[in-house]
Amino acid sequence: MPPLVVLVGPPGAGKSTVGRLLASRFGTTFRDTDIDVEAVAGMKVSEVFLEHGEDYFRDLERAAVKTALAEHDGVLAVGGGAVLDPQTREQLRDNRVVYLEVDLADATKRVGFNRERPLLLGNPRAQLHALLEARRPFYEEVATATIVSSGKTVTAVAAEVAELLR
Repeated sequence: MPPLVVLVGPPGAGKSTVGRLLASRFGTTFRDTDIDVEAVAGMKVSEVFLEHGEDYFRDLERAAVKTALAEHDGVLAVGGGAVLDPQTREQLRDNRVVYLEVDLADATKRVGFNRERPLLLGNPRAQLHALLEARRPFYEEVATATIVSSGKTVTAVAAEVAELLR
């Protein structure tokens, strides 16, 4: 059985927080592929990037998404960059995917200067802006629905996603 819903979006969109609320609301489980990658690697995502590089991380991420899509029937959040992989985008096509869209101002506030996000090192605001622009077409490509999370509480966003699932 496929996941109830797959949440995609950039850092700061609220995938994990909204995902946990949705799982609780629907009496199901929540899974985050970043946590799956950390379990396999035995280290945090940021450490995987620093010690092994982005390509290695993306290989782990691709495998984590494939496994989660096959095994998990609850709410699934995939890493913000998972949609960069063509195989992953293809696998997501057979699922109900909600893109949590966030604007730069809200994403920056939510992510801040988080050193756990290796792709945002240096100038986080500029890096995040570039990331949002580069990934948006991929999020839109895989999404069956889009919900804007900017300017809303996580509870409100979770309620909007839940409405789509009814």
